[in-house]
Amino acid sequence: MPHFLPARRRHRSLVASAVLLAWSAVGLAQTAERDGGSAGALAPVVITGDGAWQQRWLAPGSIEVVDGDELRAGQLQINLSEGLGRVPGLVVRNRQNYAQDLQISVRGFGARAPFGVRGVRLYVDGIPASAPDGQGQAANFPIGSADRIEVIRGPFSALYGASAGGVIALYTQDGQRPAEWRSGLAAGSNGLWRFSTQLTGQTGSAAQPGWSYSLDVGQFATDGERAQSAASRATGNLKLSRAHEGGRTVLLLNRQTSRALDPLGLTRAEFDADPGQTTSVATQFNTRKTVSQTQLGLAWEQALGQGHRIELMGYGGQRGVRQFQAIPTGAQIPAGSAGGVIDLARDYWGWNARWRLDRRYDSGEHLTVSAGLASDRQTEERRGYENFIGPTLGVLGRLRRDETNRASTLDPYVQAEWRTPDTTLTAGLRHSSVRFTSADRYVVGTNPDDSGAVRFDGFSPVLGVRRELTPQLQAFASLGRGLETPTLNEVAYRASGLTGLNPALNASRSVSAEWGLRGRQAWGTWSATVFETRTRDEIVVLSNTGGRSTFQNAGRTRRHGLELAGLLQWGRFTVTPAYTWMDARYRDGFLTCTATPCATPTVPVAAGNRMPGLAKQQAYVQVAWEPGWANSVFTLEAMHTGRMAVNDRNTDATAASTLFNLGVRFEQNRGDWTWREFLRIDNLTDRAHAGSVIVNEGNNRFFEPGARRSVYLGVELVRRFP
Repeated sequence: MPHFLPARRRHRSLVASAVLLAWSAVGLAQTAERDGGSAGALAPVVITGDGAWQQRWLAPGSIEVVDGDELRAGQLQINLSEGLGRVPGLVVRNRQNYAQDLQISVRGFGARAPFGVRGVRLYVDGIPASAPDGQGQAANFPIGSADRIEVIRGPFSALYGASAGGVIALYTQDGQRPAEWRSGLAAGSNGLWRFSTQLTGQTGSAAQPGWSYSLDVGQFATDGERAQSAASRATGNLKLSRAHEGGRTVLLLNRQTSRALDPLGLTRAEFDADPGQTTSVATQFNTRKTVSQTQLGLAWEQALGQGHRIELMGYGGQRGVRQFQAIPTGAQIPAGSAGGVIDLARDYWGWNARWRLDRRYDSGEHLTVSAGLASDRQTEERRGYENFIGPTLGVLGRLRRDETNRASTLDPYVQAEWRTPDTTLTAGLRHSSVRFTSADRYVVGTNPDDSGAVRFDGFSPVLGVRRELTPQLQAFASLGRGLETPTLNEVAYRASGLTGLNPALNASRSVSAEWGLRGRQAWGTWSATVFETRTRDEIVVLSNTGGRSTFQNAGRTRRHGLELAGLLQWGRFTVTPAYTWMDARYRDGFLTCTATPCATPTVPVAAGNRMPGLAKQQAYVQVAWEPGWANSVFTLEAMHTGRMAVNDRNTDATAASTLFNLGVRFEQNRGDWTWREFLRIDNLTDRAHAGSVIVNEGNNRFFEPGARRSVYLGVELVRRFP
């Protein structure tokens, strides 16, 4: 059953959130103009003040924009992995395991995460979907009401704070006239189904508009690709916005609940014998996870005259998680063990206040300067229980851990941009200060007091330049320094696997650079980017057994590569290619563990080894054909993923794979009514492949099988109200 907070704590947190929002204590709102209309976006950091599509062309860094209609067209609208394959440098792997979320990495950042998203910052309408400690979840992204998704890669992502090796920001639609209602149903292989409804519109009259509203509710369920992988999720997202003289107010509410079984990974022998099987311990312990999350947000902006503007944003929420792991009963005997059940109740909130100056000159120059202060907080009641009672496994047993963990950030930042018709110069600086504290209440017998505190801080400067060589060709370059702090989960266990903050784990620090060309011709657009990132004190998995991970620092690493992307049109054909070549290696050797517990690592990892979970090559191409009848569109996608090492020692790797997806969609219009239908076949050739890997898994269960051939059907009905 889902875990809910005690009534007293729930009431206290909601009151605190309401007070916070009422005072508008956080800053950061921006109205983004796109194609002549308002996109209703709240932007954590302004790269440029223009519309989303112009932003990509004018920015001195790597920004990709995926339109919401593109994201949804002929798709299930469940996971980000469905529509972001066209973004080079970005990897979104569907683990086929909803207990662990998607595996997301940007230019190698985030690949180590055994669950959730780390090293990559996530936002929905400017509200963080990443916790203050850097861990995020993409499950609450409202794809059904997305206006667009922006993906920021390279040095400029560091301006979003610590642990921002990349940024994925979703912006939802604003309600406009005429009002629109959409309802869609999709179903297919493995008992999967999704039902969702969106409603957008505006109160008042055209002459005197009132509140714009956008509501998105949905639910999906699946029996899963393997045994012990069934899941269900319900989400709701409400956005209210209203313009006032010289400003705007936006209110946001998001709710998500989910239940998912966890099939765990497979060993090489299990994967080769039958990739559709589930390891026996997953069913023995009934590994599973339940999540309940509610979040509120408020943003307000006001022009002060002469180009000055103040922007405020605040948010607060609660998240409850209960997860049953496959920790063997014998491993739970030591006094410092946390048991085999994780029980979290998290309250979180944050604010951001920003001043902005926006000046345009008659000669065509444009100056933007902004400065602000951002802060985020989370308080986490963390309990651990045994996952057995006597001989019965997979049940809530005795309490083995009880502590309060807190994470806080405080980040001042400043950014300036000077733009002429053919040149953009951008400079930014952010100082990130991250503090973790832990108050241990479970001091029983020989179990010691594990209370403690750790702190990380550092500056993130960024410089960038864009130069237009011709009206159809431009060059850009940027250089920056970033800071990645470990998450609370990563510092929660010491090398021995016992509880207590790990004071030996440091933040990693990186220097990134990129150089690129962008072009636009009558037949389409294209980009080519060379990048390099050098990191010291890289955070790596030390041991990972039964769903519990410990971490250490591993010296210096280097990631360098090439990204190519384009959008090409010839007659009725549209071709969308993306290619990434990346070589990611450890520059220093270090020692690691192959078993748990492991008080002292003794197994060597050689300098020059490949970083696990990262393919050297990744390619994507979609060919879309519009034959001109019945408003139909036929698509063929090809996705290639190169070999991936599964551990730091490079003792095994996944095989390279190429998958094909085939789709067709139709649309019929009758006055104010529109019908849309789609059919898609994923993994057309029924290729057995590893969809993702669990890095350094202590039981050698590295492999998470990808989906075999799957068939899906969907229908959507749209009604517009004059």
